[in-house]
Amino acid sequence: AEDVVTGEDGSIEVLSAPSDFEAVKNALEAAGLKPEIAEVTMRAENTIALAGEDAQRMQKLLDVIEDLDDVQDVYHNAELEG
Repeated sequence: AEDVVTGEDGSIEVLSAPSDFEAVKNALEAAGLKPEIAEVTMRAENTIALAGEDAQRMQKLLDVIEDLDDVQDVYHNAELEG
């Protein structure tokens, strides 16, 4: 694993390179830790904080994009506040 991030809710996120995913997942399971979610996904290295009206507009855009039938996943680097 490259990094371990603890969430405010007590969750733990283990980050690894995509090529190491299976090995890290298997090691966690062998240690008795069953992940609630285990997946390879896109993750932004840099984020942009948006608040107020900008955050609302971004959320509306994300909602419209996610509602499209042809869209399976939506990735972004915005941290939406309020």
